Amino acid sequence: MINHNTLLCMSLAGRPGNFGTRFHNYLYEKLGLNYLYKAFTTQDIEAAVKGVRALGIRGCAVSMPFKESCMPFLDTIAPSAKGIDSVNTIVNADGKLTGLNTDYIAVKSLIDRNQLDSSSKVMIHGSGGMGKAVTAAFRDAGFRDVIIAARNRNNGLVLAKQYGFQWQLWPEGLPADILVNVTPLGMAGGTESETLAFSQAMVEQASIVFDVVAQPPETPLLKLAQRLDKHVISGAEVITLQAVEQFALYTGVRPDDSLVTEAAAFARRT
Repeated sequence: MINHNTLLCMSLAGRPGNFGTRFHNYLYEKLGLNYLYKAFTTQDIEAAVKGVRALGIRGCAVSMPFKESCMPFLDTIAPSAKGIDSVNTIVNADGKLTGLNTDYIAVKSLIDRNQLDSSSKVMIHGSGGMGKAVTAAFRDAGFRDVIIAARNRNNGLVLAKQYGFQWQLWPEGLPADILVNVTPLGMAGGTESETLAFSQAMVEQASIVFDVVAQPPETPLLKLAQRLDKHVISGAEVITLQAVEQFALYTGVRPDDSLVTEAAAFARRT
């Protein structure tokens, strides 16, 4: 029952989806927590972040394109976000806003779970906020042969230089063992929802395809990789793992694995 003591959590995204809302609210109900979660978008990130503080909103998930632009309006940047200059989670503790990054935690966990070989050549397509988290996770997992493919020359070069990796303009040319998409290509609802983040030739040469796009759970890139019998890692896995970390930060409660699986399955239903 919603009442005056209910704590509100929210998300800010350029293209709001249903996963976070359904995932968090499902867990609140199952665990008997007096919280409510709602997705929003905005044209004014400064005003939106100030609203989080002014209205006492407990937590706020941050997605593209606000992961970097929200940072000037926060009080503290935690180490998980400071090192990669990207925030995907805001926690409000009595009016003090702290920015963190649970994307990094999720990606690093998936690298470990899938036992990815750190001697492999990796190509990461994209250099935005999520690209920073993914690049840092691969570096910290011991990968050294990494190419950042980014149309934004400045961002791509800066990111590659920061971690001692290579940069190139387009995600073509040199074959790679592991392909990672951190762009919106293939995302549902966008103008490029049917666009492949990597060419079929690149996918054919790869062993592992990792797409961080969460909606749809099977992007055009992942469908192609599955048809070619490649090992795939999905954005649906990333969004679940990072959402669990956010849930724990907001509520102080960490649900068990079976309940998380149940909530994720519920959240993915259309």
